[in-house]
Amino acid sequence: MEGEMNGHSSINNSQQDIISQLRKDILTLQGIKPAEGSAGAFGLGPAELAFPNGVCPAGAIHEFLIAAPEHEASSAGFLSGLLNVLMQSGSSCLWISTSRTLFPPALQAFGVEPDRIIFVDLQRERDVLWVMEEALKCEGLTAVVAELRDINFAQSRRLQLVVEKSKVTGFILRADPNKVSSTACVARWRITPLPSELEEGMPGVGFPRWNVELLKVRNGNPGSWKMEWAEGRFKPVKELNEGAVIVQLNRNAG
Repeated sequence: MEGEMNGHSSINNSQQDIISQLRKDILTLQGIKPAEGSAGAFGLGPAELAFPNGVCPAGAIHEFLIAAPEHEASSAGFLSGLLNVLMQSGSSCLWISTSRTLFPPALQAFGVEPDRIIFVDLQRERDVLWVMEEALKCEGLTAVVAELRDINFAQSRRLQLVVEKSKVTGFILRADPNKVSSTACVARWRITPLPSELEEGMPGVGFPRWNVELLKVRNGNPGSWKMEWAEGRFKPVKELNEGAVIVQLNRNAG
């Protein structure tokens, strides 16, 4: 009986190994690969585990929903951190929009040199999608960012098919919350700002902080995390324990 149980356990383990390898092979065939740098990942900590095989994929299309104008800077900041990882090899990125609000020198706060971003400012939004698709075919680029108000499933599928061949990573910033159509994007994010925290006795502002929501992820598990950009990388924001909250309240009262 014991031998039969051990044999059954061995078979189960073998089957699990086969299933795990098949999942990895399927992701590879779909053109989904890890980002270069940070041990083969974006360095998103617990958020990385929400993706298949625990890796947030490069060579895929990610979309960011921007529900309010004040969230544009948060999304751009978080995205700049992702570009920092993708552009470690000194490659370039294309940023396409019709009404760009990004302040290029601000990219340096996330370790990205502005002169490595090629900005394409267009007059018509329908041209943004066309330029993005053509740019994603260029294997000399590491990433392409496009600011769009809307994109449908068929259009997003075309983009995903392109990056599966070129391995270029695409990011879509969608600033119209009233038009959240279904897409073929690998992941759908929503980034909102959180108050920064100053070190005791230090003037100025603290590190950028966000509430990072992974609203949809192909073959993964959506979730929400609090993060900050500090010391050139993403870090999880540690929640204040009860004692620290009491101390802070006493200080405020004083």
